[in-house]
Amino acid sequence: MTRLRHRNWQGWWFALPALLMYGVFVLRPLISTVQYSFYDWDGITPATWVGIDNYRRVLSDPALASSIWHAFFLIIFFTLAPVVGGLFVAALLQEIRIRGLATAARTALFLPQIIPGAAAAIAWVWMFSGNGAVNQVLSSIGLDGITRAWLGDFTWALPAVGVIGTWLGLGFCTILLISGIGKIDTAIYEAARLDGAGFLSTFRAVTLPGLRQEIGVCVTVTIIAALATFDIVFMSTQGGPGTSTMVPGVLVYQLGFTESRIGLASALAIVLTALILVVILPIQRFFRAA
Repeated sequence: MTRLRHRNWQGWWFALPALLMYGVFVLRPLISTVQYSFYDWDGITPATWVGIDNYRRVLSDPALASSIWHAFFLIIFFTLAPVVGGLFVAALLQEIRIRGLATAARTALFLPQIIPGAAAAIAWVWMFSGNGAVNQVLSSIGLDGITRAWLGDFTWALPAVGVIGTWLGLGFCTILLISGIGKIDTAIYEAARLDGAGFLSTFRAVTLPGLRQEIGVCVTVTIIAALATFDIVFMSTQGGPGTSTMVPGVLVYQLGFTESRIGLASALAIVLTALILVVILPIQRFFRAA
């Protein structure tokens, strides 16, 4: 018994450096953020206690509430499009079974994952410009009438930012789903083919049920990326034009570092964290109940 306890303590000693780092760089800032959210503070002068007024402001101010709505709108591009597209591409590659093509496709799809989001946003700013690649392609196929400076348009700027998120997330979802398909017993696919099942029938009856956990991971990661997005929006539009692409991550930065409203920025960050947990926890429970 004594030897077993000694081994258990040895494990904790090995974990201690990581626990200390987690406490200093995660837990302590989180606790400080909660504390600051109850004060009106500019970061320099003495803070003034305001209770839950900052939270009331977050939930009642149209500008702050609209930033949260924008983040939820981006879920369509950051989550729905990559997951659906990744499922289709992964199933198609599994059906084709051409090793060279599959390897090339995986490499091409995974390339966006090694590019920082800020760098990807800068590249897409060039492509979305008035004479960028997107408008050149549209003009070449006779769609000159819909060309525009996409990131400078009040209506289309947010969907354009979403397209960047789709491009970044598609490779991650596809590679994860391809690895999930590799775990499905090939005998099941062979049996489905012998029974005369086509691509869609096999996808619905075999591939989708076998990828439940992988889909859950994709949905979880991409929803968090959508709700907490910062680098893509900051580097491409900084929340503009006007506030049409403003999201909570960028707004927290502006309130805290540009306007020195530390309390309000902290309250918005806490509300965003709570919203992410409210959205993610039921999704996790659903996909685990397989």
